[in-house]
Amino acid sequence: GHCRLLCKPSALAQHLVRSLGRSAALRGGRWPWPRWPQLQMLLQLLQPPEPEPVVARELLQLPDAGVVALDWVAGPWGAAGGSGGVSSPVLLLIPNAAGKVTGGLLQLGLRALERGFIPVIFNRRGHNGCPLTTPRLQPFGDPGDLREAVTYLRCRHPSASLLAVSEGSGSGLLLAYLGESGSSSRLAAAACLSPIFRGRDWFEAGMPWLYEWPLLLHLKQGLSRYAGALAEVVDMDRLLGSRSLRELEETLFCRTRSRPTSWECYWERNEPLRDADEAAVPVLCLCSADDPVRGPPAQSLPRELFRSSPYFFLLLTPHGGHCGFPRRRPGRCWAHEAVLEYFRAMAEFLRTEERRKGLPRPR
Repeated sequence: GHCRLLCKPSALAQHLVRSLGRSAALRGGRWPWPRWPQLQMLLQLLQPPEPEPVVARELLQLPDAGVVALDWVAGPWGAAGGSGGVSSPVLLLIPNAAGKVTGGLLQLGLRALERGFIPVIFNRRGHNGCPLTTPRLQPFGDPGDLREAVTYLRCRHPSASLLAVSEGSGSGLLLAYLGESGSSSRLAAAACLSPIFRGRDWFEAGMPWLYEWPLLLHLKQGLSRYAGALAEVVDMDRLLGSRSLRELEETLFCRTRSRPTSWECYWERNEPLRDADEAAVPVLCLCSADDPVRGPPAQSLPRELFRSSPYFFLLLTPHGGHCGFPRRRPGRCWAHEAVLEYFRAMAEFLRTEERRKGLPRPR
């Protein structure tokens, strides 16, 4: 479907080109309105998954007494994914930075469940009904809480491959984790759907109101539940009166009562690609050239990173909107099929390399 793969030449890249080239997902049916990315985005965000999945929530307490929630996805036909087979790969799903679990993300979880994965959704502190036990939320690119969740999943499924997929602005968290962790990430592979690569530029440029205002209201609604606890550290009147995502982010993490910092220092610690050169896990970034949220490709896509790093792969399509990638066939989003095919190809490549080199499988 006119997709292009931008990456550094390697044996893995050649294998990925062959695998994705054979995938039926990239030859899906045509979308009747290819030049309406806003409509594509709305359909993917608002349309509920079919069938409606069941989730089993597990709360994970962190070293500072904070709590994150892990939602194990189950189909209406069986038990929660947390009780799958010992060798089934675990797929960690990371929602956008506002904590909104979209119908598209749930649909991806169902598709993964059908193919033998164990899908689990990572919910940040205070997001999606997760209790806020400390007056602290997770900054845009701080991977500390995600690291604890990955460690727990590795302990719970020690013999399974651990994979991760992020959606939209949630990719900032996954990319920061991969760069900061390097070869110790414990992930076998990762994928990002419509990622935001440059966090500061994204907040400063703003987004179309059709996307920004619903997310802003969603965040305010969640934060208002914890107004009493957060009032100790931030100005709640200013926070709930924010008129943009940048103003809310700056009030919440920069203009705190205890440790105020500048906008520049905040992004020095939270830019998604600040340690990208240290990443040691294959990452597929699926992007659309007409993404109305990320911004123009010339300014928002770090093409040099994909040309120089052997671990970053950019699958660029001319149309698809933001996390939309619609098609007429069942499943609605062809990007989900492409991501699952990518994980299958990665597992196949690693098995081939182990046999060729005679390496024992990691315990």
